[in-house]
Amino acid sequence: MPDTNTPALIELVDIEKHFGPVIALNGVSVSVQPGECHCLLGDNGAGKSTFIKTMSGVHKPTRGKILIEGKEVNFDSPRDAMTAGIATVYQDLAMIPLMSVTRNFWMGREPQKRVGPFKFFDFAEANEVTMTEMAKMGIHLRSPDQAVGTLSGGERQTVAISRAVYFGAKVLILDEPTSALGVRQTSNVLATIDKVRKNGIGVVFITHNVRHAMAVGDRFTVLNRGKTLGTALKGDIKAEELQDLMAGGQELAELEGSLGGTI
Repeated sequence: MPDTNTPALIELVDIEKHFGPVIALNGVSVSVQPGECHCLLGDNGAGKSTFIKTMSGVHKPTRGKILIEGKEVNFDSPRDAMTAGIATVYQDLAMIPLMSVTRNFWMGREPQKRVGPFKFFDFAEANEVTMTEMAKMGIHLRSPDQAVGTLSGGERQTVAISRAVYFGAKVLILDEPTSALGVRQTSNVLATIDKVRKNGIGVVFITHNVRHAMAVGDRFTVLNRGKTLGTALKGDIKAEELQDLMAGGQELAELEGSLGGTI
């Protein structure tokens, strides 16, 4: 369970985001504690993507505030968010399939060794760290030279998660990490999420799959049409209730009544 005795790693308070006349977010509040997996659920068009882009510095909120460990911050770019320890793993993973796991793991942050006036990619250090960090997450590579494209979808997710953790993520935002995976791969990714939060990292797990959320979540916030419908603790809400909130169960019930029970 999350540590509630310390300030939230990140807290978003009454966040609004307007795109011209369109209100994508209309007063959303979410916090993430150390060691917590906070699940953000919502159907397509609920505002999940806009919210995580606001949290990760891609969008600046129109109104509201963002606090990191109790101190208000303003992110002008994703780099600002990364510097503050906010890392995002998007669905497309931003990996190059034909490149090795090591090259993908270190992309843009390659360790270097100096020989005279020249600098070279330190493959020995990079390979050793990559193999060690992947093994911590339960992935035992045949070789650090193995192409990322030969890994399963779940293993590629784990590479991206492991990379973010190694480079200092305090809050890890996972955008639908299980949406295109089979049962076994999903199980592996959920196990990876569990390992990550046990290290005190806060996880924001964005999903529309209630079963996956219930498997690892500590708290659950439902987004609907740019608003939060409330936050519930694990044990205080059932999967069926979450599903109803996501899918607009009350609206469906009202529609069913108006149509004479034909739905």
